[in-house]
Amino acid sequence: MQLETELTSYNFYYMQMTSTALAPSFKDQEIQLEIQTLQRLREQRAEQHQMPHRHQHIEIVWVRNGNGSLDIDLKRYKMGNNTLYCIIPGQLHQLDIDEEAQGYIISFPEYLLNSGNDDFELLYRSGLFHLLMHSPGIRIDQDTANEIEEIIRRLYKELYNVYLLKTEIIRRYTSIFLIYLARQFDGSMQVSVQTRNVGLVKNFIALVEKRYMTWKLVKDYASELSVTPNYLNEIVKKISGYSAGYHIRQRVVLEAKRRAAYSNVSMKEIAYYLGFEDIAHFSKFFKTVYGKNFTDFKKESFTHFS
Repeated sequence: MQLETELTSYNFYYMQMTSTALAPSFKDQEIQLEIQTLQRLREQRAEQHQMPHRHQHIEIVWVRNGNGSLDIDLKRYKMGNNTLYCIIPGQLHQLDIDEEAQGYIISFPEYLLNSGNDDFELLYRSGLFHLLMHSPGIRIDQDTANEIEEIIRRLYKELYNVYLLKTEIIRRYTSIFLIYLARQFDGSMQVSVQTRNVGLVKNFIALVEKRYMTWKLVKDYASELSVTPNYLNEIVKKISGYSAGYHIRQRVVLEAKRRAAYSNVSMKEIAYYLGFEDIAHFSKFFKTVYGKNFTDFKKESFTHFS
């Protein structure tokens, strides 16, 4: 693809001509935005993508042309022309693309979505964050693909200039880029102006990520957030589509699945790690939430990823 070739060539020229005052990088240091072409990724990060790994930032993988697969938390997604996948912080993933595949990887920190910027807050309230969590893959139409590619072109050039208000321009382009993605969900999002409720859900999700190994009950989180368990369940379900208890249980089981699939630790060790003193209780919990018992899951994952 012409643009990807231009970007790769541009980066090579920049590295050759830049002064020592400007270290060559794909990343804007203030908002931590990074853009990579798939071609450059194959050249520089081949080893990193041979095994499942995780990041502490959001990563958007856009396959412009070509085929491949992307494993995200034990689920495999097929990749084709103009398909786009979102990986959120902490998700185990592994990228496998054809040598001829062309496209981009755009990464940025999660806090950018709730940074207080009005545009990013609107995206959060529209439900984009929730859809990124539960629907990692979308297919974009050709017209939108052309528009997004032009935005990436502008973003890429801004990453290297030293002009006034560079960071503000990067923020604006990033916001426009995410708005284009939000439009691809065909109106499945409804904008909510209930800022207080959105803030409560954001705090709850962050708290689950910190405490899921020790806090298994909604009341634990409700107490920390100074609301009642029933109210927390109601608001979380209204904003995200799932109850607070559902999010807690899914996070616990997700970590159990990750450790079962990608390590040799026993069920007893995993249960203890996740705060279960009784292995029988953990076994029952896992089957109730996931639908299969732990032993069967471990066998299936070994067959799938071996």
